[in-house]
Amino acid sequence: MRRALFLIAAFAGLLGAAGVGAAAAAAHLGGGQLLDTAATFLMIHSAAVLAIVALAQRASPAGTGLFLLAALLLVAGMLLFCGDFGMRALAARPLFRMAAPSGGTLLIAGWVAAAIGAVIAATARDRPPTRQA
Repeated sequence: MRRALFLIAAFAGLLGAAGVGAAAAAAHLGGGQLLDTAATFLMIHSAAVLAIVALAQRASPAGTGLFLLAALLLVAGMLLFCGDFGMRALAARPLFRMAAPSGGTLLIAGWVAAAIGAVIAATARDRPPTRQA
């Protein structure tokens, strides 16, 4: 599980770097609001994925699984949502039909999974240890 979390963190770092690149491209090549939005989403959500990975390493097993799911949903959402916006801005065509709405839905699901994982992790830590006979 730790290896998967570190691989997701590495991928988040690359997506964050892509966000900086998209911001530079928007400033120097054009691309308008779509490319600016993609850059912002990449940078914000990449940082969120790194934070979720850090939380996953400290959570109970149930919370870890939900944090892992949340991180994967956010990564997939970024790829679809921001990939579609980038393609529309720079190549004047969509990534594929419904890519952006699908990606946006995955981003929302990722945030919800992170919230549920946090609640599970918080309640697991607050529970007194059970005695085994």
